[in-house]
Amino acid sequence: MSGMVIQTKTNFSAGELSPRLYGRGDLRAYENGASRLRNVVIHPTGGVSRRPGLRWVDGIEGKARLLAFEFNTEQVYLLVFTHAKMAVYKDDVRIAVLDTPWTEAMLPNLNWTQSADTLLVVHPDCEPQTITRTSHTRWVIAPWYWYDVQNRRHQPHHKFASTFSRITPSGTSGSVTLTVDEDVFTAEHVGARLRIDGKEVEITAVTDARTATATCHETLASTDSTKDWTEMAFSAARGWPVSVTFHQDRLVIGGSRDLPNRVWMSKTSAYFTFDPGTGLDDESVDFAILSDQVNAIRTVFSGRTLQVFTTGAEWTVTGSPITPTSIAVHRQTRVGMPPSRAIPPRDVDGATLFIGAAGKELREFLFTDAEQAYQAADLAMLARHLMVDPSDMDYDATRRLIHLVMSDGSLATVTNYRAEQVTGWTRHETDGAFHAVAVVGETVYACIERAGTWSVEAFDDVHAMDAALSGTAAEPKTRWSGLDHLEGRTVKVLGDGAELPPATVSGGAVDLPYAVSGIRVGLPFTHEIAPLPPVSVGQGGVRQSRALRLIRASFRVLDTQALAVDTGRGPAPAPLKRLGPSGVLDSPPPAVSGDVSVRAVGWRRQALEPVWRVVQDTPLPCTILSVATEMKVTD
Repeated sequence: MSGMVIQTKTNFSAGELSPRLYGRGDLRAYENGASRLRNVVIHPTGGVSRRPGLRWVDGIEGKARLLAFEFNTEQVYLLVFTHAKMAVYKDDVRIAVLDTPWTEAMLPNLNWTQSADTLLVVHPDCEPQTITRTSHTRWVIAPWYWYDVQNRRHQPHHKFASTFSRITPSGTSGSVTLTVDEDVFTAEHVGARLRIDGKEVEITAVTDARTATATCHETLASTDSTKDWTEMAFSAARGWPVSVTFHQDRLVIGGSRDLPNRVWMSKTSAYFTFDPGTGLDDESVDFAILSDQVNAIRTVFSGRTLQVFTTGAEWTVTGSPITPTSIAVHRQTRVGMPPSRAIPPRDVDGATLFIGAAGKELREFLFTDAEQAYQAADLAMLARHLMVDPSDMDYDATRRLIHLVMSDGSLATVTNYRAEQVTGWTRHETDGAFHAVAVVGETVYACIERAGTWSVEAFDDVHAMDAALSGTAAEPKTRWSGLDHLEGRTVKVLGDGAELPPATVSGGAVDLPYAVSGIRVGLPFTHEIAPLPPVSVGQGGVRQSRALRLIRASFRVLDTQALAVDTGRGPAPAPLKRLGPSGVLDSPPPAVSGDVSVRAVGWRRQALEPVWRVVQDTPLPCTILSVATEMKVTD
């Protein structure tokens, strides 16, 4: 049996779907999805457009972690962390460089939070630091300063030795010898502080695992042995904080290297005071996350409640407000986060998005009225093939796009509108590899490695190429320089808005076939749009055809200057371009809005192949709103 089928694909809002769903023509997502959406952006209304290009910002020393520092709407900065360095950028200009204690190997596990002009940065193997903006171009990095009263530091303490372990001081003041009845001390304890019966001493030397010398900062009660002793919770010997945030006017520390499941909350409005005092409502709080599974804390996040994300589950800490007597800790879901790297969760319309422990899930941690509890729906369920062990994530609230950097160098982007039930995935690729992403104000920055060199680049609607630069001249010219970062590369060129033949950068410059007064130069990238395998719907329900022939595909486009369609014989340009005598565009092509039809010939018997594809690297705008196809099918 054979017949004619006319289908209209009205939108692409479900995004690129996993090949595992190619047999699920009964799903609504199948109707609104695609088999390939590469280097395009999904609009909430359903159309897709070629993604913005990447504007070259600066070359950097190596692999980087990118952070946004937003003091106010006018003072927004990009911080670029590389090996033992931090560079500060304002409006794409490097304005400061600082030395830091973090090596390249530490960068994946950095965690941070910001208050006004100060950024707090932590890593479990490095003393926590504050990064302070003192003026536009002056920045200072220094270790945390714990509140100190009469040489008593109000920092968290914990007894790492066994409960019944006893310590004996040789005196009550000055320099004393401390003796413990079990192995405790290491060389890293030098500089650490202990409290003996509530009085503070500082270790100045370690003799062996059970003996150390200390200076008394407070007069000890006696020289009797006692079980009442603790040491600093954070030190070179015990490790440093894993994560940090602010919640209900308290500084919250989540986990450390040697206390991975513990949470500390500072005194209200006194962010570096962690003495428990007498347990008054505004005094500090600390507690452990305990359950029947591993709960090493990966991050703490301030949302509707204080949210604690661990390697095995997600918890909420509640209290209105939280006090030492009102605090309540509840496990909500059992998903977990990756144990090997810190990927900060992001708030999206009141939901907290986080990466699941296996690196294959993008979870939406959201309180539901029906359950009166938090749920963690998987937003990557239908696009699992695009989740390739993510290493970084950020959210562009202006465009409502979630960007995820994958370990294979790709960048997955999710258009997310929960109320409109739009969750569409695409994949961005470049000539190189994405390694980090950060949204600073309304600009999305990426750290990219290309052929062994590293750079910071920014997505830019003006450029439709990568590692791109643009320039203008008062008088038209044929030679354009300033392209040292593209030396030896073959690049795409737009001259006065028209596409010119590819050029090779030599001596940091390109030579054009004719003079232009405005130019854009960069590396090409190809965008691809392809539908899912066709299904037909009749009285027998959904069915798949054994053979089909595409007769015509009609593309409804918007402000499109280039469209190349492959109907089975390779990409061919649709009739949108106006060519000059040389066979190249001598002026920018007009932007077309409306319907463009492409005819096709030949039968197809490969059921999983798309009946059409849009494939092009032309650096000009392309937006497809819908596609109508006329096909002849046989059973």
